[in-house]
Amino acid sequence: MSQVLEPYIYEGGIHKHGLILELLEDIGGYLVQKTPAATEVTLIMLIPKDDVPLVEDLAKKLLGKVTRAPLTGVEIAVVSPTLAYHHLPHSACDIAEHLRRDGANTNMIGLARGMGRRVANLNNYEGRLINEHDIALYSFGIFRDCIKTKKMKLFEGINIPIIVTGGPEIATEEVPGSDLYIGNIGRIPHRMRKSDELDALDTMNKKVGELIDSIRDDLSKDPLVTIPARVMKEVHEQVPAINKVLTPSPITLQLDGLRIKLPYDEYKSKIHHIEFDEGFILGDIANISPSNMKNYILVKIKRESDIGFSI
Repeated sequence: MSQVLEPYIYEGGIHKHGLILELLEDIGGYLVQKTPAATEVTLIMLIPKDDVPLVEDLAKKLLGKVTRAPLTGVEIAVVSPTLAYHHLPHSACDIAEHLRRDGANTNMIGLARGMGRRVANLNNYEGRLINEHDIALYSFGIFRDCIKTKKMKLFEGINIPIIVTGGPEIATEEVPGSDLYIGNIGRIPHRMRKSDELDALDTMNKKVGELIDSIRDDLSKDPLVTIPARVMKEVHEQVPAINKVLTPSPITLQLDGLRIKLPYDEYKSKIHHIEFDEGFILGDIANISPSNMKNYILVKIKRESDIGFSI
């Protein structure tokens, strides 16, 4: 039976943080992302459930802290109706930032024709790009009728779970096409820093986490052949070029795969032929395709039911 991995964030001084990484490797955990900033460092990790106290004890000795990060390993598209000033800044930025605090990777997407009631639309490229994520979170405004009766045009062709945020309190059932509606987060002309606004963002993270837990439960009924974190580890070890990528997250984990930020045409063969100790290559257990995002490499791991085994 495979071990259960729990997502956590370590925040502490950069001095001696290598001890955390050594312990993580010894217990069979995975480092998802490392973000150094001056004298501090943030580590997003997947830790075997039974060994979490070991990491917490070491973090305490290093005067750092370890907190659970339930959104780790999830990539979320935060979608605004347009790139215009009255749509994209403020609340949309705060939503993306708050989701990242619990471990999520977020990409902000401003639509070309999402404004207004009569012309709001989603083009084919935007739909394909959004569908590469685990969840699409649409950041809407304060008009109840617009949210309930007009904005569903922006959901057409989207086949991943859809979350909608807006100002008014509305039941999810009243927003056609959405899997979850979260109120009290509407369009505002300032950053969300007041206590009631921060409470609304905390509520959002909690509800998003609950939706993700339900997705993970469904995934466990027909598990992936291997976990995305293990594929990430093998990429780091077998494709040295990934270590030269300057973006903070050269490999972005998803619930059922990962996005590798290397040019598809140049590295697709190397990614396809990544070897596992069990005698398989990545191309045997995953679908590898070009991403709509900068021609990166998109890896979607197959289910046990597809090939009849797991590794």
